[in-house]
Amino acid sequence: MNKNSSNTMALAPNTSNKRETVCIFGTGDFGRALGHKMIQSGYPVVYGSRSTQISNLIPKDAEVLGHAEAAQKAAIIIIAIQRQHYNFLTPLAEVLRGKVLVDISNNLKLNQYPESNAEHLAQLLPGSKVVKAFNTVSAWALQSGTLDASRQVFVCGDDVAAKEMVMNIVRALGLTPVDKGSLLAAQEIENYPLQLFPMWKFPIFLSLGLTAFFFLYCVVLDIIYTYIYEKNDFSFFIAITIPNRVCPVMALILLALVYLPGIFAAIIQLYRGTKYRRFPDWLDKWMQCRKQLGLIALAFASLHAVFTLVTPLRAFASWRTGKGIISQALNNKTEPLDHTNAWLSDSYLALGILGFFLFVLLGITSLPSVSNNVNWREFRFVQSKLGYLALIMCTAHTLVYGGKWFLSPSAYKWYLPNIYILSLIVPCAVLVVKFVLIFPCIDKRLTQIRQGWERNPKYSKQSNHVINKSAV
Repeated sequence: MNKNSSNTMALAPNTSNKRETVCIFGTGDFGRALGHKMIQSGYPVVYGSRSTQISNLIPKDAEVLGHAEAAQKAAIIIIAIQRQHYNFLTPLAEVLRGKVLVDISNNLKLNQYPESNAEHLAQLLPGSKVVKAFNTVSAWALQSGTLDASRQVFVCGDDVAAKEMVMNIVRALGLTPVDKGSLLAAQEIENYPLQLFPMWKFPIFLSLGLTAFFFLYCVVLDIIYTYIYEKNDFSFFIAITIPNRVCPVMALILLALVYLPGIFAAIIQLYRGTKYRRFPDWLDKWMQCRKQLGLIALAFASLHAVFTLVTPLRAFASWRTGKGIISQALNNKTEPLDHTNAWLSDSYLALGILGFFLFVLLGITSLPSVSNNVNWREFRFVQSKLGYLALIMCTAHTLVYGGKWFLSPSAYKWYLPNIYILSLIVPCAVLVVKFVLIFPCIDKRLTQIRQGWERNPKYSKQSNHVINKSAV
């Protein structure tokens, strides 16, 4: 691996005492924050502005000049203004000829213009070397020292030497440059800050839909049914009891949905006898959002743990415990310990604790800061092997806890199954099919397919298509 690679890690900044002067056009929030950060890193900074009056907002060690005069003092000029104001640069074309112009602008919406802002700038000033950078870093991140924000800075441009100059500045600021190639990548880079959870829409909508369904399902069975047939008002169950039933159900189902697309992918590859054909679009999109589904499942599992811890503090729990004690006192009889129930209680609690621990481990290894420090085999072991173990633990936790209701007629109110029965359908199906897929005769064939073997070689002609990653 080339040790000078700029897109793998931030290299040590230039240790020379004298750094080249950097010019910044624009004295807005980002221009001021970037200038302040550069001065801290040892760069002389000169601002090009319409007004040359020194403001209290401008870093005290920076110089403020007119645009033309400021540009003459630096080889690198950072354009910290919006695209609609680029026209003032046209009269400065001769002054800016041969200089490196760093475009840091963003738009208000995705693909707002036919070409990127950086490409537009390059068209206005064909004699300059335009580089796109810094648009994914906020002024707040620069002011806070980038400790609580992303350290990556995407850089693209057609001139290799100009890009290297900009990436040296990025490294000197304590950030990590990522080379995205030519200026054609500028539009993609400009779209990054505008994407609002692009891979989260389907997981969030699915989670909201399932949560609403299971919540209403519990309201019908635990509140409406009880009020109609037993004349008991348990409407306060809406606050804690019902959420504490919905959260574990959602956590278990979403965790199973993380591994279900991998099951589908394996079946499709076995049926086709090749990996050189695209998966259906719905499956491809589903596999791409597995991480998001898993993190939402972890959130539901965490809520379940919190709700369970506060359950003994509820007035209803205290009332029910006191009622049992008074009943035993009035009857002058102490109920003996039910060892079977004690075993079941301790077992499902232990399974729940172990399952939640593995859940948290999966979530931690999903963080970029952690996943970037493990190799693919280690990451696959945690997310696949330990992931299935977490699914087994959580499924067993639900089976032990809700098993007593599965064959009890009283659990089927209005002939509807208990919510815990519904929650086991998807995870049990995933585990059963996965158990079949790991049979040596099937697993061997699937491994051969994922290593390039084909049952029908005619599909090798389609190998120029995008090859789907093997399902975990």
